[in-house]
Amino acid sequence: MTERLDHFMGRAVAAYYARAATPFGRAGDFTTAPEISQAFGEVLGLWAAIVWDQMGRPDPVLLVECGPGRGTLMADALRAVGEVAAPFRQAARVHLVETSPSLRAAQQRMLGDSVAGWHDDLSTVPAGPMLLLANEFLDALPIRQFIRRGEVWLERHVADGAFVERAADSPPPLPPTAPEGAVQEVGEAAQGWAASLARRIAAQGGAALMLDYGPAASAFGESLQAVRGQATGLDPLADLGSADLTAHVDFAALARVAVNQGAAVGGPLPQGLFLQRLGLMSRAAALAQARPRLAGEILSGVERLVAAEGMGRLFKALAVCDPALPTLPGFEPA
Repeated sequence: MTERLDHFMGRAVAAYYARAATPFGRAGDFTTAPEISQAFGEVLGLWAAIVWDQMGRPDPVLLVECGPGRGTLMADALRAVGEVAAPFRQAARVHLVETSPSLRAAQQRMLGDSVAGWHDDLSTVPAGPMLLLANEFLDALPIRQFIRRGEVWLERHVADGAFVERAADSPPPLPPTAPEGAVQEVGEAAQGWAASLARRIAAQGGAALMLDYGPAASAFGESLQAVRGQATGLDPLADLGSADLTAHVDFAALARVAVNQGAAVGGPLPQGLFLQRLGLMSRAAALAQARPRLAGEILSGVERLVAAEGMGRLFKALAVCDPALPTLPGFEPA
């Protein structure tokens, strides 16, 4: 059986999340920002509260998270806004976009009655103004890979556990020239998601914040990786569903798609800069002062989120919003 890489990746990711009981955290396969520091979810919740105020305080407003993991980010966000932005908390209706039954169960345990509904995709989220958060969601969406061979682009497929190159099947627009052997990754699934999101926001109001890893500018190169047991560099074609498959997000392409659908964009910015602008370090310092025994762990965790050698440079923040809104918090000009 031979199939396109994006089809294989889609099957592998679906199989992984269907069988992985606890993929997140130190005991799982990988650790995301909400698992590293509670301050991450708290400042994102407060970001949403400020944007809600910029929107004119619609009541109700949909607070949506795509790829919510165990519900950690949303739990931290709701706790923070409940303490300092009670009107927003009262207006917010939480909806989660999650396809994994096991993760939905974990989110139910974490968030309880706070969740108004779960959805397989954005299409069934109720109409209305929306604030959406998506942390490390886009990197798991399938990608296509094209390889320059002579004067043509071939497409990477998977056959019998190995990569093979075939004539491209309905390829998207590709650069007319490229070095021999250059790889062009195209995230059609992510771009389709961004287009639908931007159309909705332009028509119904709101904003979305995406944090993920990838370059700020589109470039050649291959980034597909398999992650398991906190280890990378694994064979992404081995034992389908045994590891999480991810790839870098093409933020520039997503921004172009969003603008073409009538939305405005902010960024992409390095995650470290964005989080520092939101006051992550001040919040972490307050947590460390309140919990002196855990101060070292708290401060080292946020340092990992913002430091260039950690997640601060590779990870980016991109916002999509209603063009009528002012500059969103964290995206102010330097």
